[in-house]
Amino acid sequence: MARILVADDEQGLREFIAEALEDDGHSVASAADGEEAARRLARESFDLLITDLRMPRMDGLELLRRARAEQPEMEVILLTAHGSVESAVEAMKLGAFDYLEKPISSPRELRLLASRALERRTLLAARDRAAREAPPLPPLTYGDPAMAAVVDGLRRVAPTNSTVLLIGESGTGKEVAARTLHAWSARAHGPFVAVNCAALPETLLESELFGHEKGAFTGATAARRGRIELADGGTFFLDEIGEMKPEVQAKLLRVLQDRRFERVGGTRTIEADVRWVAATNREPADLLASGGLREDLYHRLAVFPIRLPPLRERRGDILPLAENLLLRIGADVGRSHLTLDDDAKHRIQEAAWPGNVRELANALERAAILATGHRIRAADIQPAGDGALRNGLRAKLEAPHTLADLERNAIEEVLTATGGNRREAADRLGIGLRTLYDKLKRYRIGDGYGDD
Repeated sequence: MARILVADDEQGLREFIAEALEDDGHSVASAADGEEAARRLARESFDLLITDLRMPRMDGLELLRRARAEQPEMEVILLTAHGSVESAVEAMKLGAFDYLEKPISSPRELRLLASRALERRTLLAARDRAAREAPPLPPLTYGDPAMAAVVDGLRRVAPTNSTVLLIGESGTGKEVAARTLHAWSARAHGPFVAVNCAALPETLLESELFGHEKGAFTGATAARRGRIELADGGTFFLDEIGEMKPEVQAKLLRVLQDRRFERVGGTRTIEADVRWVAATNREPADLLASGGLREDLYHRLAVFPIRLPPLRERRGDILPLAENLLLRIGADVGRSHLTLDDDAKHRIQEAAWPGNVRELANALERAAILATGHRIRAADIQPAGDGALRNGLRAKLEAPHTLADLERNAIEEVLTATGGNRREAADRLGIGLRTLYDKLKRYRIGDGYGDD
């Protein structure tokens, strides 16, 4: 359903258009002239404006200019009398979608043109989302029993519009859970928009969430839609909710209650059809006790709470997760054929991983850089809290002060181990022979080593 504003000084025509579009399921508001329409545009948000070209007090072209300034994402259709096509073409140059000559031949003609205009608005919004599109969704779990309750909860709540609160330590995969929920919901073809409250300064968070009008603050040179508007029809993921200042929490509470808000510095009410998913890495009871989270907001967010277990409590997921992460990491660092030897697998399986998935990924990336050859060994894996390994890694990293030094030393070590056989050295390093020759030239390595 779209929100449509009809502006025409002929009452009968306004009523005809409203009835035809309401029969198609849309919500229609009316204005008797251009000035009344401009006032409504300043207060409310619409998806489509249908306006007569000639009206008292403000004509359709001036209203179109106002509409472009107030709501640039809104589509506009011009109504024009026979013989005024030139003016309609001028309006299209100003950004109107199309024009329709009066008298309108049938409700069907009107509905078809309105449908096409709204479809373009949807496609342009989809193009905007594509620019922010996330990479493919990783698996939520690889079958560990500790995740069964999480999967079951997400499947049960996904078909509803209920608000979900995800609780878990940092790095347990709360955003993956939120994206999975979105993918399993009826909103899967709509946008998924995420905001991490801890990653944005307090001064920017409100503008990011709600958008702002031109001149709302220093640097606001144009109106800007907020993330909530961009999430219309989809899912909004609000991470680290305990990091919001009280004023923003109060404004967010109103959005959850009424599904409407105003941009920063604006007075126009904007409606947002959004499914909310929130997350925190802190215990909700602690947030409430410390005043970090309003109690009324908490109860709005925690309609359906789901707790994600830490990685140490889902041992069955650790190894397949590590192997999946290594595929991506290997490609990123240019070593796509890396594998884990048995000792490395054992160390990964038994480590505590207090930083959860994020720590595991970091450890694997370091190991991919340090490893010589195609296989990552236990000595290359550095879980947090392992003092001996941490000291060993520090010693290994302190000798070469840059990655270039580290790479040079690794090449020299492998050449020594292979007796200078460059083909075998390239195989052990997991790189091509030509690549090895390029690196030997770059690092001026070669004296004392025989050819292959």
